[in-house]
Amino acid sequence: MPRLSEVDSHRALGLLQAGLPISEVSLRMNVNRTTIFRLRQRLHETDTGSDRPRSGRPRCITQRQDRNLVRNHMNNKFLSASSRQTRGRNNQRIGANTPRKRLSTSGLRARRPYIGPILTQRHRHQRTLWAQEHAA
Repeated sequence: MPRLSEVDSHRALGLLQAGLPISEVSLRMNVNRTTIFRLRQRLHETDTGSDRPRSGRPRCITQRQDRNLVRNHMNNKFLSASSRQTRGRNNQRIGANTPRKRLSTSGLRARRPYIGPILTQRHRHQRTLWAQEHAA
């Protein structure tokens, strides 16, 4: 079930402070009554309507390293996105998928550069002619 956005939670809190009952606010916001009840309860406990911090695994590389990874990839697309080129926090090794995931979230693809002859349009045409001659 999707969470209330910060804007919606502030709007719901405003309706509650205006004196509307929980059931009326939940109908207007199109959410369950329990959601509004917990939002009001969180406001009374923490004096804020924003979400509490959640636990989770810490990121292995910083946001600055993410930006550097993307910038380096944009500057030289023939470099592979290898974990050997990037070190994590406290100079620790990072997994092989981490650079791929970071580039993917930026809309880039982490692929190995093409290894083989770079063919021009003329080369392709000549190769096609050669193949047609020798196929028969």
